[in-house]
Amino acid sequence: MEKQTHFFFALKLPASTKQLLKEHCARLKESLPFQRWVHHEDFHITLAFLGFVPSNQLEAAINNVEETIPGFGSLHLKINRLGIFGKPDSPRIFFADTEVSNELQLVRQRVYTACIEAGFTLETRPFRPHLTLARKWAGEKPFQREMLDVWNKLQLKPIAFKGTEIALYQTHLDKTPKYEEVKLFSLENTQ
Repeated sequence: MEKQTHFFFALKLPASTKQLLKEHCARLKESLPFQRWVHHEDFHITLAFLGFVPSNQLEAAINNVEETIPGFGSLHLKINRLGIFGKPDSPRIFFADTEVSNELQLVRQRVYTACIEAGFTLETRPFRPHLTLARKWAGEKPFQREMLDVWNKLQLKPIAFKGTEIALYQTHLDKTPKYEEVKLFSLENTQ
């Protein structure tokens, strides 16, 4: 039986940004016990999670994104704080947050709309751009919101980066890193 695999569109991070986040995570791990830390090659900002998809529908989404993304221009973003999703005392997701970016919101809206027009049913919660760093709290004591101040206590500097590409990723749960780039879309004008 063939394994089902998931696909998603995301903002690809530059290699230098992934490396800086990897170094930050090495320091964060000392203070914050989570069960699984994300491999640095898997860092990204999800724009549209598609799940398992038929190839014809995936092809339609790719074509739609190809039409709407080129020439948008690169995104100047800054990773500057930490956050959690899930129960306040036992979060399931630990993430790095970005400063608010209207440009990122617009790119996400274009990708999201391109996928809807290809027939996908997508997440309807408001878009919260983030980079998942770790999963499942494993501390002996409950998580405390103040623990997110570790970014400042460790004197971690904000990470500014330029996003120039959207990637279509395929998930391979049995591999590390687990996200494979299937296709890249340049935000910059290539002409």
